[in-house]
Amino acid sequence: MLSDRRHTRLIAEYGGLKNVTPHLVAAFLIITLSSIGLPGLNGFVGEFLILLGAFRWNPQMAAFAATGVILSATYMLWMFQRVNYGTVTNEKNARLVDLRPREWLVIVPMIAVAILMGILPESSS
Repeated sequence: MLSDRRHTRLIAEYGGLKNVTPHLVAAFLIITLSSIGLPGLNGFVGEFLILLGAFRWNPQMAAFAATGVILSATYMLWMFQRVNYGTVTNEKNARLVDLRPREWLVIVPMIAVAILMGILPESSS
């Protein structure tokens, strides 16, 4: 949604979005946490099972994979911070609008499914 509104994907073009679009940032946070594998969200189940299987096959490779998980989580949180916190660094960001009703209709079910799949993974298949 951000890239559609701003027509850019450069992290440096954003900053301070929490002050302008708080609902979008909240949804962005939940999906970001899901992507890094926070327990209780859908990304955790996949990451955990992959690391468990890798550990049973080769513990050294599992440790290597876990390092990649940690580095990707670090990057995702760093990106989230740069895009959403601080002061508004670009005047185009100050004119952004928060979630519209149509966007709520898309985001709410996505977040609900991410939570449902994280809490009840066995019933999601």
